[in-house]
Amino acid sequence: MTTLAARTVNVTATTRTRALLTCAAVGGPLWAAVALAQAATRDGFDLTRHPLSVLSNGSLGWLQITNFVVAGVLTMIGAAGLRRALPSRWLPRLVAANGAGMFAAGVFTMDPADGFPAGTPYGMPATLSWHSYGHMAAGTVAFAASIAACYVLARHFGRAGQRAAAVGSAVAGTALLAGDLWAMSGGAAGSLTLAVGAITALLWVSGVAAWLARR
Repeated sequence: MTTLAARTVNVTATTRTRALLTCAAVGGPLWAAVALAQAATRDGFDLTRHPLSVLSNGSLGWLQITNFVVAGVLTMIGAAGLRRALPSRWLPRLVAANGAGMFAAGVFTMDPADGFPAGTPYGMPATLSWHSYGHMAAGTVAFAASIAACYVLARHFGRAGQRAAAVGSAVAGTALLAGDLWAMSGGAAGSLTLAVGAITALLWVSGVAAWLARR
């Protein structure tokens, strides 16, 4: 009877962990798919000039706002699954911080800029609203946490002897770091390099969560 009860507890715990990890596995791809679908279809949007965050403006801005909020919540929930699945103190904290940053990025929207939405004057606004500053702060937290999470994964996989996974983790973190630095420096198509880096890091962490859920 005791053995049966212990097995039942273990099965329940495993099921809960898989459910939590599934949230982390879904969050990244969901955000990327919704954001890129809008980038390809919304009038006046140019990914080489406009960051994906500016999609939170206009009559369809609620789509990107909801995208940020939902993906952020899924990522924060998924962090609990990573805490159960991996012997890492920092990874779940960083993933949760990334999710919180995404959630806040949906609450605090970026100002219209550089011709988007259609009818907005070209160039950056002369002054920024308080919620635009909030969005930038949220983005800083999300990006920093995502970069650090990838490097923590690289260290974990390296110690476990999983070289390919370690290299992939490092590449994902470096892609976001380089894309962010290039965008902040005012480099050509900086919004595009930032989007590529952010999506790469998001998908990598989600992929790791999906792999852990299948184990």
